[in-house]
Order: sequence, then structure tokens, then C-alpha cells
Amino acid sequence: MEKILNQEKLREWVDMLDDCEVYAPAFADSVWNFARIEAGTDIDLSHTNTIGSVKEFVFPQREVFFRFEKKDGVPVLTPTLPDPKPTVVFGVRPCDGRGMPRNDTVFNKEFVDPYYWARRDKLTLIGLACNLPHSPNCFCQSVGGSPHSEDGLDVLMTDLGDRFHVKGITVKGVEAMERGRDAFDAVRDGDQAEVEKVHDTSRSFPQRPLGNLDAIPEAIRENFDSPLWADMAQHCIGCGICTFLCPTCHCFDINDEVISPTTGEGERVRTWDNCQFPDFTMHTSGHNPRADLGSRLRQRVSHKFLYFVENHKTQQCTGCGRCITECPVGIDIVAVLERVSQ
Repeated sequence: MEKILNQEKLREWVDMLDDCEVYAPAFADSVWNFARIEAGTDIDLSHTNTIGSVKEFVFPQREVFFRFEKKDGVPVLTPTLPDPKPTVVFGVRPCDGRGMPRNDTVFNKEFVDPYYWARRDKLTLIGLACNLPHSPNCFCQSVGGSPHSEDGLDVLMTDLGDRFHVKGITVKGVEAMERGRDAFDAVRDGDQAEVEKVHDTSRSFPQRPLGNLDAIPEAIRENFDSPLWADMAQHCIGCGICTFLCPTCHCFDINDEVISPTTGEGERVRTWDNCQFPDFTMHTSGHNPRADLGSRLRQRVSHKFLYFVENHKTQQCTGCGRCITECPVGIDIVAVLERVSQ
């Protein structure tokens, strides 16, 4: 399904999704991030990429698996499987969209994660193609994507100035468009040619190159024990920004948090973990196989460009550039890969 949506009718479409929780980019505290759209709130899709990714809608930073307590000396467990309302997210950039199939693979491979899929099955992603690069650190095309990739999105919108070209990609996407059918117009003569021109122009902007992507896994293997890793990681402060903002990083920890020692009441909680933290691979013996910054940087790069390729036949990085832009000490994953490859 392909339609035209005049810019002033975007709010009308959103209002027709009245039984859904609707999110869109909003500018606050000097950054763009996704925020809940309340009734009557205008939507501004002039955003650069959001600082947070859409993975948070399906894989929250903290979630309770179940609650436990003792009643008459007997342990009682209360499951907390989520049952969210249908959620629609507008303004998802294609690099974030490409992250979702990678996350789907992780949480649906050897074990199906019911907490993830309870949210994922009710999530609709309305993508917005990039007409211009939003950062000098964008490199989606270097990892097989594009500024108008449809991968992982349910709908792709392309900004044509006074109107959007709106394309339904999945069943969920077409359903969302059907809900707002009265807001849409038919595609006119010349609209498709204009869309193709916008897409061609967006692809023509230079991006950070990665060279031969297929050769990177072997370069990492060959340089596994190189002192290069320690040299490149010497400024790292272990803050974890690079992985927490990444649309595909998915490592987590599970802990039992006791609320009341008297009643034995507590919660089993999953929280994001981070391979750049010193205790990420700490053994109970006290031994840490990745005790230094260099080995932890190697782990992050290897996970994305070696191990994920071996396990899932694609690299884990989508080229959003957040980890470069937001790193407080300037560690640059593209530069790291260039040095390893050389």
C-alpha cells in the first residue's frame, strides 16, 4: 500500500490510532528522544536521530520477571508477564529499524523470550527515511543499509516537503494506515519519481567507509592477541554509553532483589548489562578473563563484527553512529575497524 499524507494531516492520522500508545521524537534537554504523544500534541518529524533507540520498547532497561514472597513458610511466585497496549512509534530512522530483526533473532533463536515478544508483537514502527545525513558519524551504507531501508519497519515515510509518501510494508503497517485512511490521498503522477529522486540524493552523500566488510571477521581473528586493542582503549572510562545507546546490544543480567527480609518478599529483575563494565565477565572465583580495557573493547567489536556474523550470518552493527557521537572520550568504532583491518 502506498499513499500520500499532507503534512498538516499527520495529527489526524495519529488521532485515529486512539486505542494505541503513540510515541514520536520530541526535543528536550538538548536531545531528541522518543516521548509519549498526548492528545492534541503536535508531532515534529524534523528530528535528527534520537539519542535512545527503539529497542527500549521491546527490551526495557529494567523489567521484573516475577515477584516472590513467603506465605506460611511456603514460597509463592507471582508472574509479571507484560500485557501492553498496542504501541505505534513514529519517526523511526532506518538504522534503528534494521536493528529490530537482529534483536528478533537473538530473542527467538534457541529460546523464545516471552517478555520480549509480549511487547514486540504489539509494536508498530513507522519509519522516516533520511533525506540528509544527520551526523558526520552515520555509516549505514557501509554496513549494508541505506537512508531509506525498509528492513524491520512496518511503514516507511519519505518527506517530500509539503507531504509524505507513505508505504505500508507489513501487515501491521497496512493496518495502521487503514486506521487512518481518511487522512490519506492517492499517489499522484510524478510522486513516485520524486520519492526515487529523494532516495537517490540521500544515498549520494558521503559516509564513513569500512572497506571490505567481508574481510573484517578474519582481520579480528588474526589480531585477537594484538597489543593494538589496549592502545585503542587506553582512554576508555567504562561508562557503557556505547552499548546502552546501541540499537542492537542486548546483554543483560538477572538478579533477585529482596524488598523485605522479614517476609521474604522480592522481585527477580532483568537489567541491561554492558561488556565494557569491569565485572561483566567476573567469575565467582575472582578471576576475570577480560580484566583490562583492551580486552573489553575487543569483545564489543568482536561481538558485532565476528561472533554475530558466525552465529547469524550478518554483522550486528547498523551504522547509526551513536556510539561514536556520544562517546565522551572519542573512541570511534569505524577507526578501530580500520586499524584492525590494516
